[in-house]
Formats: sequence, C-alpha cells, structure tokens
Amino acid sequence: MTERLYHNPIIRGTHPDPSICRVGEDYYICTSTFACFPAAPIFHSRDLVHWRQIGHALTRREQLPLDGVAIPRGMYAPSLRHINGRLYMITTLMGHPQLGCRHLYVSTGNPAEEWSDAVWIDQPGIDPDLFQDDDGRTYLLRNTSDEPGPRRLVMGEIDLKTGTLLGEMKELWKGTGGYEPEGPHLYHIGDWYYLLAAEGGTGYGHMVTIARSRSLWGPFESSPLNPILSHRDVRPHPIQCLGHADLFQDHTGNWWMVFLGVRPPNGWSALQHLGRETFLAPVTWENGWPVVNGGRPVELLMEAPLLPPAECPMPPVREDFDSPTLGLDWMTLRQPPQGTWSLDERPGWLRLHGNASCLNDEGTIPALVGRWQTEMTCKASAKLDFEPAREGDEAGLATYMRESHHYEVAVGMRRGVRVVFLRRRIHDLQAVVAEEELPPGPVELVCTATPETYTFGYRSGSAPLRILGTASIAPISSDAACTFTGMMLALYATGNGRTCQAPADFDWFEYLPCNS
Repeated sequence: MTERLYHNPIIRGTHPDPSICRVGEDYYICTSTFACFPAAPIFHSRDLVHWRQIGHALTRREQLPLDGVAIPRGMYAPSLRHINGRLYMITTLMGHPQLGCRHLYVSTGNPAEEWSDAVWIDQPGIDPDLFQDDDGRTYLLRNTSDEPGPRRLVMGEIDLKTGTLLGEMKELWKGTGGYEPEGPHLYHIGDWYYLLAAEGGTGYGHMVTIARSRSLWGPFESSPLNPILSHRDVRPHPIQCLGHADLFQDHTGNWWMVFLGVRPPNGWSALQHLGRETFLAPVTWENGWPVVNGGRPVELLMEAPLLPPAECPMPPVREDFDSPTLGLDWMTLRQPPQGTWSLDERPGWLRLHGNASCLNDEGTIPALVGRWQTEMTCKASAKLDFEPAREGDEAGLATYMRESHHYEVAVGMRRGVRVVFLRRRIHDLQAVVAEEELPPGPVELVCTATPETYTFGYRSGSAPLRILGTASIAPISSDAACTFTGMMLALYATGNGRTCQAPADFDWFEYLPCNS
C-alpha cells in the first residue's frame, strides 16, 4: 500500500449521513434520502475511492411509507452494520403525518438484492445505530431529540429478531456541550469502547466528537482533541459543515473516517446548493485517540495510504430510457401510484402521466422523476414530446430544491397556443419570466449551470438553441430554502389541479458534468 492521491467528495451530490460497513474486502456505504424513493442507496467499493451504486435498502412502500411526508423530512441518517453474517440498515422515518417519528431496520444477505421487511421500533429520537458486542448481545443507540431535557445519547439492549427492547434506554454521554448531539456510533476497539457523535447542528458549526470508556455503559470520557473533525473555524475553505461521521478499519489495518460536508460556491457561503455529500479522510491513533487527517483540514485533493485501485464504470452521460427499469440514480418524490410513469408504454421513452399534483404541493406525489445534481458546473438537457390539450397542462425540466423553491423550463399552453416558458418559484412568489410560442414537434430543454447561476433554453427541431433567461442559484439554495437537501434535476408533468389529458414523453436525458 502506497500514498496516492484521491478526490473528495467520494460520493457526490446529496448523499449525507454516510454509514460504512466492511465485509471482508468489500465496503458498503448507505446515505439518507429524505422524501425520495427508492430510499437508502447502497454503494459498493473495493478501494474506498471508486464507488458504484448497487441498489437500495428500501424499495417497497411497506418498508418505508412516505405518503404526506414533506421535504426535508423522510428517511434520516442510516447506520449500516454487519451482524451475524447479514447486513443491517437501521434508520428513522421523520415527519410522517400519522406515524410521526419511528425507527426501522431491514437486513439482507446480499446488499444488491431485495432487503427484508421492516422491523419497527417504537422509540423517540433520531439517528439510531446498532452495536453488537463480543458476547453477541446487540444494542440500540439513538439521541433524545424528541424528549424533554438536554439532548443526550442513550442505549439499550434489543432483540434483533423482533425489535423489542430488553431493558431501559440508559444515558451514555451528553457530548461536549455542542448543539444537538446526534449520529452516535459505538465501537469496541482493543480495551476501549469508543462513542462517536456529531454536534453543533448540521450547518457551519458542525463537528465530530468522540469519547471512550473501559465499560460498555460508561462513564465515557471526552477526547482532549475534541472536536476531532470540524471546519467551523476554517474559512474560507472549499469544504464546510463537516460532521456526522463513521469510523472504520480497512482490511489492511489502516483506519479511515467517512463523513458529510458541503461545497459552497466560494468556499464560505450560506448559499450552497449541491447538498451534503460523502467525504473520506485517513485516521491515525495517538495516545489511544483517533486523529483525522493528522489534525489538518480535509481537502478536495487528498493523499493517503490507499488500497489498490478498483475502478468502477462511469455512469453514462445520456440516459436513453431503453432499459426496462430506471437507473439506480433516478428517484421519485415519495411512492407514486402505478401508472404515474412508464418505460414500456412507448418503448425507448420515459412517459409521465401528469396528475393534479404540481411542484408546489407539499406531501403530494407529482409525476416527477429526477436525479441529484453532482457538480456546480454542468449541463442538463432532455428531449420532450408533449402536446398540451388545455391550459394548465405542462411538462418540462426543473431544478428542484423543494416545494417552495424551484425553477423550470417547460412546455404548456397559453391562450390556446403551445408555448415554452421559464418560471421561477421562490418562497411564496411565483412568476413566468419568459415565454415563446413553440412550433409542433419534440423540443430539447436545456439547463446550463455555473456555481452561481442557471441558464435555461430550448431547441426546436434543427433550429439553434434559444436562451429564455438566467436565474441566480442563491434564492433556491439549500439555506435560502430552509432545507438540508440538495438540488434535484427533475423531469416532470402536471395538470396543475387536474389530470393531464396527454402524456409527456421524454426520449432521453443528458447530464454533462464538469468537476468543480
């Protein structure tokens, strides 16, 4: 093993709260997905640098009901653990109008295939973790965010078959005094139990702290190096908000940490829009305490003792919708009913049947299929065949942060004429800012992104590209939208209060990233 360079983030776009698990020489990561479906993406790697998505842990409504869940609620903070020869993924469903906040876990013998039915745990708090000690007993950890008093990290023994607690939840640690201690992970390393936590909220004060004890139940002493990871005082810097980590040892004996972070456009801004991504840093040990990246800031280009390269195929630039299923990087909002979208009604095309739900509606299920934006500088385009039958019917390409913050270039009807238009929705303000009559036939919709702007245009037939307008990213950034999700590039159709009479057919979608 030699020191080599690698690039952060290792998983780009909205992939926060990473949890990692090693099985032999294979490594798996799971991240949060909020109100998107399928949920809990599973990534695989053999070198820690090149990651390929191989599936999802939650692919059925019975495992994760998302009906009525508004952004940014939904599936929070998974923990991925290998117990008794199976992979377990435990997570929290947040903000369900009937279920409220509940924990659940699923398991599998093969993470690329279907996972088990969900086992539900009726417990408050967020960020659950499973820990199996050397004696085979298994424990549930979580924080107490839904309970009175100061936030703290608690643990109790659990029956893994039924999800039943085998005793009371007991306090382990209150953290170092930072806001909202959460994201607990427990490790038994040598003679010590180490308790890893996130503190300071998930914004620019985010940090990773750690404590240890000779006993499973404590008392836990705080590391003199805390916080062991944070960029809260490193400004400007191209990576901010580091936190919510998971610690692990590779199969050659070296230690690492995965964690979330964001890439603000100018290195210090409250207007980041790609969401929280997954980063990697090496870990060494000093006096029995982990030291992340030698105590230095984490960089976009890192040097570390990497495993031998095991590159993965790059995802195609163009999705032609020729396969019987959507690629693993595509998702919907919540679980759309059967018939909302189809890949076989018009072979080689993605067909959307617009319903009454529109992009502005909270908790509903619009006809929408999207994927995360992964680079600040990129170009997204799609070929759309859509003939609106009446005013209100529309279909197009959206940059979608949440229900109240999005831009779209779309095809619709105005005063009986087919048009292409650019619309902005910011908080409670919505306006069509450009509109042009559109001749019959398919149209190419285009969105070109820079770190600060989106430029929208269209191309009809063999005509040159026409620009409809440019919009600032800042008003629909994550912080402006009061969310911690990132930007989705979405294909959609809607009847704006009623069902569309005509389907919207997309021949292809193209995403050209420029690493930034």
